[in-house]
Amino acid sequence: MARPVTLFTGQWADLTLEDLAKKAKAWGYDGLELACWGDHFEVDKALADKNYCKGRLDLLKKYGLKVYAISMHLVGQAVCDRIDERHKSVLPDDVWGDGEPEGVRKRAALKLIDAAKAAKKLGVDVVNGFTGSSIWHMLYSWPPTSPEMIEAGFKDFAKRFKPILDEYQKLDVKFALEVHPTEIAFDIASAQRAVKAVKGHKAFGFNYDPSHLGYQGVDYVKFIRSFPDRIFHAHMKDVWWNHGDGTVGVFGGHTEFADPRRYWDFRSIGHGDIKFEDIIVALNDIGYQGPLSVEWEDSRMDREHGAEEACQFFKKADFKPSQMAFDAQFEKK
Repeated sequence: MARPVTLFTGQWADLTLEDLAKKAKAWGYDGLELACWGDHFEVDKALADKNYCKGRLDLLKKYGLKVYAISMHLVGQAVCDRIDERHKSVLPDDVWGDGEPEGVRKRAALKLIDAAKAAKKLGVDVVNGFTGSSIWHMLYSWPPTSPEMIEAGFKDFAKRFKPILDEYQKLDVKFALEVHPTEIAFDIASAQRAVKAVKGHKAFGFNYDPSHLGYQGVDYVKFIRSFPDRIFHAHMKDVWWNHGDGTVGVFGGHTEFADPRRYWDFRSIGHGDIKFEDIIVALNDIGYQGPLSVEWEDSRMDREHGAEEACQFFKKADFKPSQMAFDAQFEKK
């Protein structure tokens, strides 16, 4: 095995961290990627209580687990989004406040900076998350969307995120955007534009996740090779596409996950169409040595069965790059 295999705790927030740690150890994981919701990692407590981070680390150590990143997806979504009633259900009360959109965005930005400070105290240097987007609703250009409207969206992202990234850089912490529909970057082209918008800021990069690219028709291996210095973390999640009954397209048809009509759906590792060996090779080629963090999502499978199976999958599938040319032994000494 070349890299640690970790479990993202976001889909397990109904369990206490200790309960999940017990399970993760039994399944064979090396660590956990701590979500900043549920009781798994609370940013405010990390900053207010000098013993909180030590307590989290001691708990993980008790089960032989490590932590390499924390995740702020829910709060990050609100930084650039057009805020509406959907956000109230996922945001902390102190970020939502009175729900006035600009106030929500500003409080979310401050909380994202606090997350970097908390990560530093925990001893990790990557915060994964979302950015939201002021222009996602313009994805399909009707009514007509001008290039100037799209450019304004990227400028809005840069205006809101550059101060955040500056604070991250001061702390030597990186922000890793999970490229994903509804974010400012959702494929290779938009990710390139996002990097350009923040002028190649060193604190900005990506939490690689092939599942959000494959069903769109995006080359998910090319994504790795397009950003060799900006893959700060890697989610391992599977997805299948070209399924369903032909009545639902890539936009989802307002159907729920696991609806048999769907063209695509998230699947447990090894049960979808993602070619993970190609990903391992590409990650080796760029020198990525961070964790392979399983983000388990599959509406068709028991999650504990899927989480254990996924861990064992990567224990077998991951491999170190060669340290010598395969034909070097033929050379005369």
